[in-house]
Amino acid sequence: MKQGLNLTRKQKIYIASFKLNPDNWLLSKKLVDRWLIVHRKTGNTRTIPAP
Repeated sequence: MKQGLNLTRKQKIYIASFKLNPDNWLLSKKLVDRWLIVHRKTGNTRTIPAP
């Protein structure tokens, strides 16, 4: 798996709208219909719909 990327300000606001702490998440993949985010410490992945 590729390394996760740090989030931009707009991405942090969008991830916070899902009641997730954006400081704990990295962006792994940015697909057309969804984003794959990875937790910094545990390595768990989540899928959220793309804006």
